[in-house]
Amino acid sequence: MKGWLPALAGGLLLNASVGFGASPVRGVTDSEIVIGTITDLSGVTAVQGVNNSDAIRMAFDEANANGGVNGRKIKYIVEDNQYQVPRAVQAMNKLLNNDNIFLAIDDGGTPMNDANMPAQFAKNVPNMFPLTAARSMYEPYNKLKFAQFASYYDQMRAAVKYFAQQKGRKAFCVTYQDSDFGKDVLAGVTAETQALGLKVVETTAHRPTDTDFNAPMTKLHDAGCDVIMMGTIVRDTNIIIQTVRKMGWNVDLVGQFASYDTAIASLPGGATEGFYCMTPALYAYPDDPRPEVQAFAKKYKARYNRDPNFHGEVGYTAAHLVLLGLQNAGKDLTVDSFIKGVESIHDYKDIFGSELSFGPNQHHASTRSFLTVVKDGRWVPVEQEALAY
Repeated sequence: MKGWLPALAGGLLLNASVGFGASPVRGVTDSEIVIGTITDLSGVTAVQGVNNSDAIRMAFDEANANGGVNGRKIKYIVEDNQYQVPRAVQAMNKLLNNDNIFLAIDDGGTPMNDANMPAQFAKNVPNMFPLTAARSMYEPYNKLKFAQFASYYDQMRAAVKYFAQQKGRKAFCVTYQDSDFGKDVLAGVTAETQALGLKVVETTAHRPTDTDFNAPMTKLHDAGCDVIMMGTIVRDTNIIIQTVRKMGWNVDLVGQFASYDTAIASLPGGATEGFYCMTPALYAYPDDPRPEVQAFAKKYKARYNRDPNFHGEVGYTAAHLVLLGLQNAGKDLTVDSFIKGVESIHDYKDIFGSELSFGPNQHHASTRSFLTVVKDGRWVPVEQEALAY
């Protein structure tokens, strides 16, 4: 992120066009680039979708205030999917056919992205850094797919390996949302337990909107689980943890990227103390000593009257990666030049400490992940070193 914003302000205020006689590029004029996001603004994962899209908007507004990218301003449109596939499909139809977006950024939800990508790719619209860590966001390879962080699958494989080898856990269980997201978590746990000569003892599956987990947790308790790997997000994570604690059951609970949220760590009453979570990057709290992080958090809170959460930081980084890709593409912007512009980003370091790289046929930026735990209402790294798988 360092070094490119001044360039936008000082040297890229050029009048750009798609070129005389050239075919028009969807979502691009001589003064504007249309970018869209479909995410949860009012459903069960809204605490993530709202923070994420707000941070993206802030980054784009900052770029626009500095003249835009190669003379073009960003027009940013956000649609609410309420974490429901039908609403996501409807919203994508609007963005593609009414708003004529150039690209989509940080679309929220694994099932929603999986449902929308075929129509999106048929229109040659890139899917940039979706707000999910599912493998389908970068596999199989497609020139229009770019993923930001380590997958749920790899996060859970690394977690299983750690808890088996470092903590001696043998009886692994999985509770997961019965969706593409949850099944990716289950697949990672299953693969690593098999690799270690262990097995998944028991599983339970639920809908994202379920709120009663007494029977599922009793089932796992009776199966003799000594660690529960969780394919859950925020609300279901909190309810499951509270249910387990009320049972008096002292079992390790381990989440992933989707449950790495301050809404879990700071749950009133301290019920989530000791909850483990894998994350592809470490959340930088507003009191982080790094000046750039403090400046970001201060500006975000002044604008939105709340602190940014981890998914806000993820969105801010994603927006800057897109802006850098657009800058690298030059004033003759096309989908192909943009893709090459992103592929030319190597060893990128954001202000929060993530390191991301792309290249031709390398659209998955990082495989690093960290194990964290809730301590005194905050996320704390169990080890400072990343667990790459």
